[in-house]
Amino acid sequence: MKYLILDYLEATAARLPQKVAFTDECGAIAFGDLVRLSRAVGSALCKHVAPRTTVGFYMDKSVQTVAGFFGAVYAGCAYSQLNLRHPAVRIKAILDTLASPVVVTDRAHEQALREMDVPGEILILEDLLESEIDESALARVRRQMLDIDPLYVNFTSGSTGAPKGVVIGHRSVIDFITCFTEIFGITEKDVIANQAPFDFDVSVKDIFSGLFTGATVAIVPTAYFTQPTKLMDFICEHETTVLIWAVSALCFLTTMNALAYKCPEKLRTIMFSGEVMPIKHLLKLQKYLPDTTYVNLYGPTEITCNCTYYVVDRPYEVGEALPIGIPFPNERVILLDENDKEVVEAGGVGELCVSGTALALGYFGDPAKTAQVFIQNPLNKSCQETIYRTGDLVRL
Repeated sequence: MKYLILDYLEATAARLPQKVAFTDECGAIAFGDLVRLSRAVGSALCKHVAPRTTVGFYMDKSVQTVAGFFGAVYAGCAYSQLNLRHPAVRIKAILDTLASPVVVTDRAHEQALREMDVPGEILILEDLLESEIDESALARVRRQMLDIDPLYVNFTSGSTGAPKGVVIGHRSVIDFITCFTEIFGITEKDVIANQAPFDFDVSVKDIFSGLFTGATVAIVPTAYFTQPTKLMDFICEHETTVLIWAVSALCFLTTMNALAYKCPEKLRTIMFSGEVMPIKHLLKLQKYLPDTTYVNLYGPTEITCNCTYYVVDRPYEVGEALPIGIPFPNERVILLDENDKEVVEAGGVGELCVSGTALALGYFGDPAKTAQVFIQNPLNKSCQETIYRTGDLVRL
């Protein structure tokens, strides 16, 4: 029985030890090596942090960053990626909230982090990667881990601009990614081009779809999203088959006429989320890639990436709205009116609410805010059933 993320990582590594797991502009790492390096990082972190601590990571996304993330998980911890582009005051606020005794960075960003005078000891990832594996320490941590333990914490600004840490557990990612990869047929033969920053939950679908199935995740350099020719060269050279991107990133392709320069011949599926896809941009994508499947994904960070999906199954015209589709398996989506009554009539409008295993564990260190939106389902009078109130109004 696989109930931890590490079980899936190790199963894939045992099946495909030499297969490239992640690649970036500087190199690549196979699944077998990813496990080895992650266990080395985990062994070192065990000496600094207790299980169920959240470890902050301050560095660019890379192959080594992924090994750092899973090293934190081997230490029984959650990881939280810090955005390098955020001001120092926000970085410090997040680290103050996490209250971790350590923060991990690399040598390229060590000085910048030290100048912020952040709380906690600063550990250097390159040193952690060279640590000796302590089998007994890893085994001791592993024995007490549960599927409800936190896996990662993503900080969103919310409407107030204050950092708000969404805590996602192992079982939620397992529940969602298992369904996600099956529905969209992601396998070890796929190459997923990662666009999203690692502090944005769109990247969760990239990282864990690869980990679960053996697909290769090609980490696109952030700078390429201002250089359309380099971006298309990257996608084509890596023989990318799947894009799971934010709408804004796809609109960059169409706005810059990148597909007129080069079309990725092996691209079979494009999924998008984060905002409404403008129909004129979708039409342009379909013009250049008519045989590609397009999927509209919807859902906030608090329900582990997405709760609904819509496979675009007909041509749309400018002025039409794409549906957000149907719920993923094991997720219940309901619409509540202003009186907390269920909206069941076609055309009716209500607040979209979600229940299921994929729900977050709440907001880090903020039980009051958690209680405001993770509530008892008012339609369930017989037993406890938590729903998340998205705040989004939708039409049935």
